[in-house]
Amino acid sequence: MAQPTTSSPAPPRPAPPAAAAGPVRRRSRRTSGHLWRHVFLLAMTAFAAFPVLFVVSAALNPLGTLSSAQLIPTGASAGNFVQLLTETRFPRWYLNSLVLAVSNAAATVFLSALAAYVFSRFRFAGRRAGLYGLLIIQMFPQFLAIVAIYLMFSTITDLRPEIGFDTHWGLLLVYMGGALSINTWLMKGFFDTLPIELDEAARVDGATHAQMFFRILVPLVTPVLAIVGLLVFIATVNEFIMASVFLRDPDSQTVALGLAAMVADQRDSNFGMFAAGTLLLAIPVLAVFWYLQRFIVEGLTSGAVKG
Repeated sequence: MAQPTTSSPAPPRPAPPAAAAGPVRRRSRRTSGHLWRHVFLLAMTAFAAFPVLFVVSAALNPLGTLSSAQLIPTGASAGNFVQLLTETRFPRWYLNSLVLAVSNAAATVFLSALAAYVFSRFRFAGRRAGLYGLLIIQMFPQFLAIVAIYLMFSTITDLRPEIGFDTHWGLLLVYMGGALSINTWLMKGFFDTLPIELDEAARVDGATHAQMFFRILVPLVTPVLAIVGLLVFIATVNEFIMASVFLRDPDSQTVALGLAAMVADQRDSNFGMFAAGTLLLAIPVLAVFWYLQRFIVEGLTSGAVKG
């Protein structure tokens, strides 16, 4: 009698080594790529944070000298801040810088927005020449005209001393003359992106040009207004060359001029106060940025037409 044959199960086939190694290699490449990116970001962060940490350390250094400043101070003291606020004209310089920066930013934003609206929405003789003229003027740095500006304001000081040298009004006129050209071009490009149908609909409803500008277009261009205001504010706070020519009276100088004069002859001994002044000057810049960022977001999400 024949015995039934039983077939033994076939052994499982091993997975091909190439198929198993493929995902491992891909994970390894992704891991190495992420690692290099993190290393690069950490290096850039350390590179950017080093000057800030050094200035903070120098401002808190009890000795207050450049030779004793270290990245990690041996002690911490507010003596440099107290000495800066009580023994120098820093409060006056600080007020002058804020008044100039706020006035220049507000005037530049307002006048640039008006000029950009006109160049964007109207067609008139000399429009193209005016646009190209603004662009050509911006190609040359403002300090190239410093001799001509000095001679011009020498005459203006003799005739109208209230807007001449050692006055913030005169310096403000120079600042606005240099900032209007590039900011007008920047805002014009933003106005050009707004549909002309908004103007036509408002005109049908009987709106004037002022109403169209302030009630319809300005809320839509809030992001560029905030950006221009922030950039002009920062540039005015940090400006040194023109201010050094116009503001010769110590009581009318800005923080940049006062701190520069403080370390001009005694760089080593006054470095602690210099570092403390730079930290105090950074506070309004950070505050303005923090305040304007919400307008950038709101301007990007708001609209004049309901969907």
